[in-house]
Amino acid sequence: MGAMTAAPSILVFDSGLGGLTVFREIVKARPDARFVYAADDAFFPYARRDEAKLVVRVLDVMEGLIAAHRPDLVVIACNTASTLVLPALRENFKGPFVGTVPAIKPACASSASKLVTVLGTEATVKREYTRALIRDYAQGCAVTLVGSPRLAELAEAELKGELVSDDDVAAELAPCFVEADGKRTDTVVLACTHYPLLLQRFETLARWPVNFIDPAPAIARRVLDLLGAPASGAELRPREPDPETHSRHHGWVIQTTWK
Repeated sequence: MGAMTAAPSILVFDSGLGGLTVFREIVKARPDARFVYAADDAFFPYARRDEAKLVVRVLDVMEGLIAAHRPDLVVIACNTASTLVLPALRENFKGPFVGTVPAIKPACASSASKLVTVLGTEATVKREYTRALIRDYAQGCAVTLVGSPRLAELAEAELKGELVSDDDVAAELAPCFVEADGKRTDTVVLACTHYPLLLQRFETLARWPVNFIDPAPAIARRVLDLLGAPASGAELRPREPDPETHSRHHGWVIQTTWK
């Protein structure tokens, strides 16, 4: 579709601050838009929640967000929520939803060694949705699923300025590196939006160099597919953010940092 005549309103939603890795890419793609970033930090981490309760929670929170902000498009910047709740969101609400799912297809297409790892939360890697992606798009690759119990929380802690040790990160990362028949893992899919917050640590602590795939650029491209590029003459650089404001309703937090 073509560019919207008016600057769109885009809601970016995550369980915490990991979705900021997606938010920054979408801002680059549509700097003219009005952005609302919503973090359900009271229910974080989603990966440890009962699936049925998580569906109810996300639907309830999204109902309030959509009523309050009436976005033109919603980005679910969370793999755990996307692989579980996207169908229900699309059934219950009008307007486009862009989800975040493991980038298995491009990872397997680009792997030279044909040894690919999907690093996600324990909930994401055990979902049938993820396994179906492997069946459909592995393209002859051997795909290792690694469910990390701690990385999302470590990433959140580091972003908040807390001390996160190399040993703790390395322990979560170690199972990603597989050697078989003289070949090594060469591609690691970051199947949680929190993980790119630790990308520099991953690159330093990796047992050998690999290509870490961040889903955020692909999500931003999908947003452009749905909304179009900025209209001719639209502002092409992000505006200076307003001072960050917070409001709490029923345990969830809205952070609105852009005009």
